[in-house]
Formats: sequence, C-alpha cells, structure tokens
Amino acid sequence: MNTLMQDLRYGLRMLAKSPGFTVVAVLITALGIGASTAIFSVVNGVLLHGLPYPEPERITMIWDNDGGLCGVQMPGHHRHGGSYLNFRDRREQNQVFAAMALYWQAPSNFTGYGEPEEVAQATVSADFFSVMGVNPAQGRVFTPEEDQLGRGKVVVLSHALWLRLFGGEASVLGKTIFLNHEGFTVVGIMPPDFRFPEIRGQWTDLWVPLNISANFRQNRDWTCCRSIGRLKPGVSAGQAQAEMDVIASNQARQFPKEDEGWSVYLMPLHEETVGDVRPALLVLAGVVGFVLLIVCANVASLLLVRASARQKEFAIRVALGASRGQIVRQLLTESLLLAALGGVLGLVLAWLGVKALIVLSPGSLPRLEEIRVDGRALVFSLGIALATGLLFGLVPAWQATRPDVQEGLKEGGQTTSGSRRTRRLGELLVIIEVALTLIPLIGAGLLIRSFMRLQQVDTGFAAEHVLTMPLRLPQSKYGKAQQAGQVVEQLVARLEALPGVQSAAVGSVNLLGKYAWDDSISVEGRAPRPGEKDEMVSFDPVSPHYFRTLGVPLRAGRFLSEQDGAETLPVVIINETLKRRYFGNENPLGRRIKYSTDDRWFTVVGVVADTRRAGLDAAVNPESYWPIAQEPQDGSFFLIIRTAIDPLSLTNSMREAIWSVDRELPVANFRTLDQLIARSLAQRRFSLLLLSLFAVVALSLATAGIYGVISYAVTQRTHEIGIRLAIGAQASDVLRLVVRQGLTPVLIGVAVGLSASRALTRLIAGLLYGVSASDPVIFLAVALLLVAVALVASCIPARRATKIAPVIALRHE
Repeated sequence: MNTLMQDLRYGLRMLAKSPGFTVVAVLITALGIGASTAIFSVVNGVLLHGLPYPEPERITMIWDNDGGLCGVQMPGHHRHGGSYLNFRDRREQNQVFAAMALYWQAPSNFTGYGEPEEVAQATVSADFFSVMGVNPAQGRVFTPEEDQLGRGKVVVLSHALWLRLFGGEASVLGKTIFLNHEGFTVVGIMPPDFRFPEIRGQWTDLWVPLNISANFRQNRDWTCCRSIGRLKPGVSAGQAQAEMDVIASNQARQFPKEDEGWSVYLMPLHEETVGDVRPALLVLAGVVGFVLLIVCANVASLLLVRASARQKEFAIRVALGASRGQIVRQLLTESLLLAALGGVLGLVLAWLGVKALIVLSPGSLPRLEEIRVDGRALVFSLGIALATGLLFGLVPAWQATRPDVQEGLKEGGQTTSGSRRTRRLGELLVIIEVALTLIPLIGAGLLIRSFMRLQQVDTGFAAEHVLTMPLRLPQSKYGKAQQAGQVVEQLVARLEALPGVQSAAVGSVNLLGKYAWDDSISVEGRAPRPGEKDEMVSFDPVSPHYFRTLGVPLRAGRFLSEQDGAETLPVVIINETLKRRYFGNENPLGRRIKYSTDDRWFTVVGVVADTRRAGLDAAVNPESYWPIAQEPQDGSFFLIIRTAIDPLSLTNSMREAIWSVDRELPVANFRTLDQLIARSLAQRRFSLLLLSLFAVVALSLATAGIYGVISYAVTQRTHEIGIRLAIGAQASDVLRLVVRQGLTPVLIGVAVGLSASRALTRLIAGLLYGVSASDPVIFLAVALLLVAVALVASCIPARRATKIAPVIALRHE
C-alpha cells in the first residue's frame, strides 16, 4: 500500500508538471466515458431493466399469426388480434398459463368534470390485473361477475388521471363519471407506475370491464382483442409455445372456416415493449464503442509521445536498479489517474447527455421514464474508466520497458531506435483510429442519404395548410349509422363556413398511422388471381370533400359527392395500386367489388393517386374509399380542414364550431399534416442525430490523432530535415516527404475500415430506406472525406517542417 501511495503521489506530480497534456488527455477521456455512459443509461433503462411488474419475465403476449395475410409484420410472423371465443378456448384448455386476460385500448369521451376530453380507455377481462401482478393503490379492481354482459358499469382510474382531473382526492371512489355518454362508478385507483397497455404511443388513462356484446362473444371472426398471459412457475417459453401450437391446430381442425391457416405466436412482454427500438439502440451502442476505442487510441498516442520524451528518466531508473515491472506499474498508475479524472468529468457529461437525450427523444421511445444515470451506470462508468486506463496505458508502458540505458543517459536523452519504434507504434494507432472512424462515418452517411430519400417521397397529397383532429362519436348517443352520418354532415358544414377554411372533410383512418381497416375483396365476374384471395385491402369511409381537402389527384372517373347517400347505390373509389393489382390494364370504372365481411357489391366510380397514408417508409397498399354516409365505422373519425391561412390559428374557431353541434364532444390534439409527417420521421431523425453526432466526434478525434502523430514525427526528424535542406532539398520535397509519411497509415486505415464497414453496415440495413447498406457512393464519399481531412491534418506540420532553418536544425539534439 505504501508503494501504491508513492506511485499515486508521483503520478499526480508528473501530471501537474504537464498541465496542457493532462487537460487534453482528461477531456478526451471524459468525452469517451461520458458518451458511453449516457448511451448505456439509455440502453439500460430501455432494454436491460426489467418491467415494473412482479416476475415480469413470466408475462407473455399471445398473438394470432395469420401466416402473412394481414396484421403487424414481424420477422417470420404477423401479429394479429384474436377473437373472444378463441381466447376462451385457449384459456380453458392450456396447462401452462397461471392466468390469461383479454384487452384492447380505444379512445373514449370523458365528460362530467370540466370540459369534455378524450382519454385512452382499456377494456380488460377480470384477470387482467392478476396477469400483470399489480394491485390497486386504492379501492379494488374488477370481479369476474363484472365481465358479464350488461353488468360491470365500473371503472378503475390511472394515478396520473386521478391527479390531473380529481386533484388526488380519495373521495372520487364511488362517484360516477361519464364515458361515451354512459355512467361508470369509480371503484379503484392504480399505482403511479402502472399505465399498461400502451398502444400507438398512448398510455392508458382508465380501465373498464370486458362486458362486451353478445355478437362479439359468439362470433369467431371478430378478431380485435389482444391476449396476455402469466406463465406458471417453471414453465419455459418453449413449453408454452409448443402447447399453444397444439391448441391452435385443434382449433383450425374444429373451425376450418375461421381458423384454418392461423397459428399462435408467443412473445415476452419485454420484447413486445422494446422490440421496435432495439436495433437502433444497439447500433448506437456499437458506434459509441467505436468512439471509445478511438479515444483509447488517441490518448495512447499522447502517452506514447510523452513516454518517448521521458526515455532519459526511464534509463536513469533502470540504471539505479528499477525493474521493468516497476516502470510499467508507474506508467499504468498515471494512465489510471488520467482515466479516473476523465471518469469523474465523464459522469457529469453523461448526466447532462441523458437529460439532453430525454428532451430530444421522440415520444415513441418506450420506457423513457426509466432512463437515468443510476447505480448500474455508475458501475459501468467505473468499469469503462478502469478498462480504458489500462488499454491506453499498455502501449506506452510496453514501449518504456525497452529503454537503451547507454543512449538514454546521453545528453540528448532520445535514442534513434526508440524514436523509430515510437513512430511505428504511432502509425499503427493512426491506422486503428482511421479504420474505427470510417465505420460510424459510413453509417451516418447511409442514414443521412436514407433520410433525404424519405423526405423526397411523394406523399400523394398536398400537406401545406392542412389541419387534422381526432373525433369520436359515442355509440350510446349516436348508435345508428344514420345519426352518425347526420352529425358528420353538420360538423363538416360548420367547419367549411369558418373564415379562412377552403374545405373540410372527415375520414375514419388517421393519416400517417400504422393501422387501418382492411379486408379481402373479390371482383365480380371473375375468379381470384393467384395471391388475390389472401391479400388485404384497406378501406376508409370518407366524406365527399376528402380528396379535395387533402389535394389527392383524381386519375379516372369522379370523386364522391353528397348524392352518394345511405339510400343510393354503394360506390367505392380505389387507388392506383388496387387498380393495377386487381384490374391490370382493364378499365375498373363501373366494375363491382365485394368485401369478404360485407354482403354488398360496391361499384367503382373513381380512381385516385396513391398516397402514403401508412407512413413515408411504408409500402403503398391497395386502398379503397366509400362514402361515410353509406356506413361509418365505429364512431371514430378524423376531421381534416384545408385553410388559406395558418391552420393552427383556427383551433379556437374549430372548437366553437364543433361544440355548437355537440357540447360533449372532446376537442383537442390538433395537428397539422406537416407535423404528422415530421412525427412519422421522429424516430429516424433521432437515430440520425445521435449517430451523426458521434461520427463527428470520431472524425474530430481521428483528425487530432493524425495531427499529433505527424507533428511528433516532424519534431523527431528535425535534425534529418535540416540536413536535407542543407544539402539542397527543396521545401516541396520536404512537404511531400512529410505528407506521404502521414497519408500512408491513413490509406491503410481506410482500406481496413472499408472492409470492416462492408460487413458491419448490414446491421443497420433495417434502418435504411431506398439505400443499400453497401452503397458505393457513400463508401467512396466517406473515404475521400477522411483522406482529405488527413491531408489537411498532415499539411500543417508539413508546412512547419519546410520553415525549419538548417543551421538551427543541425544544432538540434
């Protein structure tokens, strides 16, 4: 311990004697440790931390897998909701789940306390809270009897909604609130950290029992529910999957019309929660790992130069009897001191970085509230500091164990062989730095080009001066299609009468959302073509001015009109993709199509341009539109207006116009179409921002490393350069000599980096759009950029070398 304290005191004195070197080394180290700890905090909070439920590893999502017909696509699977009857059979027949529950989430109109507002309502079976393993903070949850039809007009509130609307008063228990114009008695309040389920970026505000309609309980075709279960202790995921496969096979044989071709797919709830962002976070973690290695190479270069300048000191130590182990121990102690100082400053940078990441992150990032610099992050930071200190200290320590004592004790204190070894090690570090830098630079270049391609995608509609707002008409008040249609007509008429509004419309599917109504169709008069029978076509009931409001071009036929009402011939408008796939070169106008779940034949009266309604990066699917007056869907709509002025300036006027029709309708969540487009790109923009930031940091560190190595080499060759100049060498000759010496390791590093990048960029292929993971343009551009930066970094010390006076250089030792 005395020896260790002596080494520490001496190391601190040596660092204090070189304040410039110490500050630079500590700042570079802090940058690497801070970035690594910040990203680790994100990965830890989102991916590594368990979910905030008892034994969360036993909670499993139970998806129906339709073999690729529809639903949300996953690698090898298509997640889809299930029917109540299939859920009931699986719950009764399985031996692997301790409990299973059914749920779905939908917006609901909340009235009775202040202004009406839209809340996220989850409809759940009575076992839902048992599956999650969560008890209410106050009151109770649902009983099995409250699952029965016509019973269970009760509600459980989330802690956030309870505080926001009721001020945290316990007296709310037993009170009646109104949801979709129906009264519900408050029976419980959940803990602050429970808000499941989260669907489409929306956490649940309240829960009601699954007292669903008789038709739903008797129809195996109605598949809009999600299932979740808690595995019994000791049951593995593989065992559960095998048993559910058997049950699904039995259901397919017993009910071939509804279940043939369907299977069951189990997914751990944690994977369900974070699966979409896992690839992007792991890529960022890998990039930060490269930055950390670049930091190690950079600081190792600094320590190498410093150790080279201390050859006389090491020679004296060896002459006085010091062993190589003692010299290595002293140098590693100094590097660990640097790492420790950098680690402390890095923690501060990490804390600031995490705060900035939370502010910049898109709302779609799951488990945002779990991201913090906690104990795990502190341990990680300590480990990183220790590892980096050893890593960048080993090279100079190894170099220092080979001093030439006789030469080192001379007045110059620097041996030719030691200088040559130091240069070779420095060049090796440059090769490593350049190769490591090239990888994140190419990744950032690919993402930038991908993002530019996305922004150039034709959405199919004119987004400027368009405002949207979700609207829900409660079925208890507007249960008949005719009633809902009349209210929609009134709302559109009131909105179009507002000053500054050019047109208004209503649709049932949100723009740039990932979900839509869909069904398979058949064309009258011919058998389905290969693949048509199983292809899903989206449909959207819309009002007559829908296409004019969005600026969607008409390709053939006509738009919908006010004359297309409930009593007239069912008509439909199709997009160009549907026309190509189902009609080819035939004229679709006047032809009739039929949806599998509807007995009516719809006559095609128009063809419109393709639109990117599902997102800019989503494929254009066959789409169809029919008049909302002929059959609106479930009371959920989206108001759309096109204005001649700033659309957000009309929000108050829109609110008054809507409330003039029905004072109990919530009016909120106004979004311009430009905002919706920006939000659809938010996740990609966030990944691009972080990757580009770290790529710039890597480039800056590599530039500094290249400059440092070449500058040191010029200093060591001052005597040689002086001789060359004295015997007639031109300044241009010296310039070429130094630049060639600097660019040689850079070019080798570029070649190594290009080879590594070609393999590693495949990992981000899923994050790209319209760009190959091995895009030659990006590879070549980044390589040329790095060579150009290295050339500039080499020219500065090279030009300084040409200014050396021969007389002074010849006296240099």
